[in-house]
Amino acid sequence: MKLTQRASGLASAVMLIFNRVIGTGVFAAPSIILRSSGSVGMTFVMWILGALVASAGTAVYVEFGTGLPRSGGEKTYMEYIYRRPRFMITCFYAIYGLLIGWLSASSVVFGEYTLNALAIQPTTVNVRIVALLCSSFCLAAHGVFLNYGLKLQNALGFFKLFVLLIIAVSGLFSLAGVPGFAVRAGYSVPHNYTWSSFWEGSDIGLNAFVTGMYNVIWSYIGYSNANYALSEVQDPIRTIKRAAPLAMTLIAIAYLSVNVAYFAVVSKQDMLEGGTMAAALFFRNIFGPATEQILSAVIALSVLGNLMSILFTQGRVVQELGREGVLPLSSFFASNKPFNAPLAGLFAQWLVSMIIMVAAPPGDAYLFIVNFSSYPLTMFNMLISGGLLLLYTPAFKSYEWCPPFRAWKSIVIFFFLSNVFLAIVPMIPPSPGSDVYEHLPYWSHVVIALSIGLLGIIYWFVFFDWIPRKRGYRIVQETVLQDDGVPRNVLRRVRNGSGDEGRT
Repeated sequence: MKLTQRASGLASAVMLIFNRVIGTGVFAAPSIILRSSGSVGMTFVMWILGALVASAGTAVYVEFGTGLPRSGGEKTYMEYIYRRPRFMITCFYAIYGLLIGWLSASSVVFGEYTLNALAIQPTTVNVRIVALLCSSFCLAAHGVFLNYGLKLQNALGFFKLFVLLIIAVSGLFSLAGVPGFAVRAGYSVPHNYTWSSFWEGSDIGLNAFVTGMYNVIWSYIGYSNANYALSEVQDPIRTIKRAAPLAMTLIAIAYLSVNVAYFAVVSKQDMLEGGTMAAALFFRNIFGPATEQILSAVIALSVLGNLMSILFTQGRVVQELGREGVLPLSSFFASNKPFNAPLAGLFAQWLVSMIIMVAAPPGDAYLFIVNFSSYPLTMFNMLISGGLLLLYTPAFKSYEWCPPFRAWKSIVIFFFLSNVFLAIVPMIPPSPGSDVYEHLPYWSHVVIALSIGLLGIIYWFVFFDWIPRKRGYRIVQETVLQDDGVPRNVLRRVRNGSGDEGRT
């Protein structure tokens, strides 16, 4: 099914971004961010800073979207900027596209909320079993029953909006003292909005701050989602200029409203001890323990919608990488067989996500997966925003970069510097008592993320530089049409001096 049937206009493009951004973060991240920030006040500071970073990122991606109005997102933009050495940036991105494992964090949260809804004590084993079953369901829905999967995904997206509205309104009613919305007897009555308690415990350590910011930024990830499919959006330049800012404004308002609601109803101590269950605690405190389980089921369905959206998009990223011809088994990944869907790309995302989910140590699983997934995105954003600054310089005048929309240079610099900051500071040792993980070194996600990028560079060097030079040939791309009607690039070896330059 073409995206034009689902996201052809402004409203649909807004929903495409909204549904991708609003996932597990607003339900799972508040307590983790509070643990990093130390206080309610600093938690709100982080959410506002995250909104500013996301706004700057939105402006950068809107500029690229209007200048290069075709599908691909980061892959398209980095290939446009960093054209030499040839194939290197594609190999660099391709390894991340295959190995990040986007489903891991959301599937863990789904497992916790589902078990809570069933009144089963979550353990390391049963949470991961439920996460595996859920991810497998998403794989079948989008890989085998595409039309039904899309209908379910869209329905869950609208359901998610309804859930957020209930949380925000109920919290405001409780804060205003509306009868029927007070914290029930037997639960701690929060006093989070007195001036002294609002800032009590603030942690201004750099590493703790960045850990919290990672989780905030993870919650805003998706502002570039429409850029992945601009080729299939009607009037893409006009649409992306309007849809992306509108969607991110709505999202920032939703996040702040829901966090106001959480801290109006749940005490700081309960929030810190609640793991990724902040929303469930919220409904328990207002409506009683029975609704805690109902709300857990509701949130699990919301997370399911996010999982389906992630797999739908990232499976197609793997398919696009297969169409470039740089991956082993490229024809396999590029194919739409046998169900007219990119089942191979979807399966690759499912497999890697499940391996990461199972391998993450107990107690550190969610936070490690979030940090591990966020760090490569930080590098991509740094390369893209830094590359955009290069396009403004005389050295890149031959690129003739003149998009219909131009982000302010100061905003691009802010986005670039924020990502440089986020890339460097996690390498600084945390202060005593502020350990990032329970069982892992604080730098573990950085080392693993950088190692994956290095693996991509090594792969390029061996197969696209060293071996061709040693054997006296060069690699060119040609476009072919597969049996299932999917066009893709294939790589062909051409002897040096043959005069066949191929396609560049």
